[in-house]
Amino acid sequence: MKKIMETLNRTRLSQLISRRSDEDLLARQVDALFGTLSDIYGADKLVLRASKLEILPLMRSNQLEERVWALQRLVLHGPAPQKPPAAKEIPEILNEIEDEIAGIIARRSVEDKLEKLVADKMQERHEEYMREIKMQVLKETGGPENAQTLKRLAQLEKMNNVTLARSAMEMLRPQQLNEVVGQERAVQAILSKLASPYPQHILCYGPPGVGKTTAARLAFQAAKSRTVTPFPDEAPFVEVDGTTLRWDPREVTNPLLGSVHDPIYQGARRDLADTGIPEPKLGLVSEAHSGVLFIDEIGEMDPMLLNKLLKVLEDKRVSFDSAYYDPLDPNVPQWIKKIFDEGAPADFILVGATTRGPGELNPALRSRCAEIFFEPLTPADIKDIIENAGQRLEVSLEAGVADLIAEYTIEGRKAVNLLADAYGLALFRREETEGLEKEAHSKAGSTESSKSGAMTSDGKAPIIGVTCDDVLEVLRTARLSPYVTRKGEHKAETGRIFGLGVAGFVGSVLEIEAVAFPANGEGKGHIRFNDTAGSMAKDSVFNAASVFRRLSGKELADFDLHVNVVGGGNIDGPSAGLAIFLSVYSAIQEIPLWQDVAVTGEISLRGGVKAVGGIFEKIYGARQAGIRRVLIPKENEKDVPSGLTGIEVIPVETVDEALALIQSGPAIVSAEQAS
Repeated sequence: MKKIMETLNRTRLSQLISRRSDEDLLARQVDALFGTLSDIYGADKLVLRASKLEILPLMRSNQLEERVWALQRLVLHGPAPQKPPAAKEIPEILNEIEDEIAGIIARRSVEDKLEKLVADKMQERHEEYMREIKMQVLKETGGPENAQTLKRLAQLEKMNNVTLARSAMEMLRPQQLNEVVGQERAVQAILSKLASPYPQHILCYGPPGVGKTTAARLAFQAAKSRTVTPFPDEAPFVEVDGTTLRWDPREVTNPLLGSVHDPIYQGARRDLADTGIPEPKLGLVSEAHSGVLFIDEIGEMDPMLLNKLLKVLEDKRVSFDSAYYDPLDPNVPQWIKKIFDEGAPADFILVGATTRGPGELNPALRSRCAEIFFEPLTPADIKDIIENAGQRLEVSLEAGVADLIAEYTIEGRKAVNLLADAYGLALFRREETEGLEKEAHSKAGSTESSKSGAMTSDGKAPIIGVTCDDVLEVLRTARLSPYVTRKGEHKAETGRIFGLGVAGFVGSVLEIEAVAFPANGEGKGHIRFNDTAGSMAKDSVFNAASVFRRLSGKELADFDLHVNVVGGGNIDGPSAGLAIFLSVYSAIQEIPLWQDVAVTGEISLRGGVKAVGGIFEKIYGARQAGIRRVLIPKENEKDVPSGLTGIEVIPVETVDEALALIQSGPAIVSAEQAS
């Protein structure tokens, strides 16, 4: 019995210890839960909430049941329990409280994250709103100007107010069509093609400095005043240089036809880039719509760009495309939508100018354009230009100034520049002279004003006098040589004749001479000819040998013959055949030839004179060289310019006709006749 009681006591003791251990664990769990609530709400807020619920005594109680009861009322939702829970209910209640606290922590974490996102978004909106307010304030208070920008604006305005005198070219440029010298035919042709109900595209050929650009501009202005013109009064004249036209084959940029600025890579306007809309940029062809697009040096344009321009000429519109364009996007402005859907208008007249020959230009371009050739200026034209320029500059020209300048250039622009340089030199010398006079007066102690030489009696500045010495000094400084080095003279020489050649749009005379001596033996003669003259010129010598034998019955092999093209020029073509034959014939037969007659033409083996090219240019080149008569092939008679003055042009069919017209008889060679 005693042992049974001891066993029962030990069992009760272990149960008591186990119960005490479970209570301690639950107490620590309750303390942890109170600590978690304190972290969640804060100690002050937790105490304040407990005071409102009147459970502060329960929280501070030593009884586990009361403390658990306080947790129930703090955490759990629903009706508050009316009494503390039983001991056996505490574990289950604590589990329920833990779940609720975990939910509170989860909600608090999500709420904190959302609050942060909301705060960030509000800050972003606030900054954007502030920027808009600032921009609005800037606009209302005068725009984005500050002291620095206003200072730069003042500097620009000051620079605009300080200008140099106009350049000579600007002041002396023709202002009316009748002031364009030496291009009457070309001006009439341009005006007739522009002043029409159906104006044509035009290509202007000619050497530089003869007035192609000026004539086109003035003809367009005159055409707008005609009653039959389709050009409105505000029609533009857009001028561009073909050598400076640059473009990107990827169509990133194209100032001639236009391009598209994509919103990402090229930075379209901000209001378009923000919505991903591409911005089309119109080119010069659209700027010239309803007017004229003038392209100087059109022969230097990029071939692919020129082909694109031809497509615009056909369609009269420019097409635009972009991978960023969405026709269904409601944010696309109507003007952009219209350009992408229909293209930009580009209905204009193309006028191109070039110093190249027609054969060097794109055939497709030539087929779309009327072609007009500007004539090289003659010495008489240059003299007129110089005299007109002298009147505009208000200078007096010494006798011979215009003739001197005309010897050194055939370009009107260059002639005006030479006169302007001579004017500047004359003005400089006058200032130097006046300065020396002032210094002399000062040393002499004179009280009289030394400015009397600077003004005339009527108070106006005296007219500057330009002398031949001034022009010669300018020519020496520029290292210029006379343009025409060989000139015709009314005299006769044996074995010497003038042929005619063409370089570009400019004709020139070729001095060809021949000497002949009897060979050391029959058939042992030699023929020498310039190697630099070219193979076709050598062939002309052999043709001349055959014709010479037919006419004279003599063999060239019986003579030592030397034919020379003075200056060593290359004769690219057979057109010097007639001149070579006549020089050889004259040298062997000792027949004098007139030295103010020039010839051109290919000779056949039977003595015929065949057609050659460049007749128009050759005639003008001969007239510049002082030639009074030009012999051309009969087949080229239609190429002779109409209204030609100052030179006689005679077509011939055979070398016999040419000989009769160029050789001088004994009576004509007299000194009296030669003068």
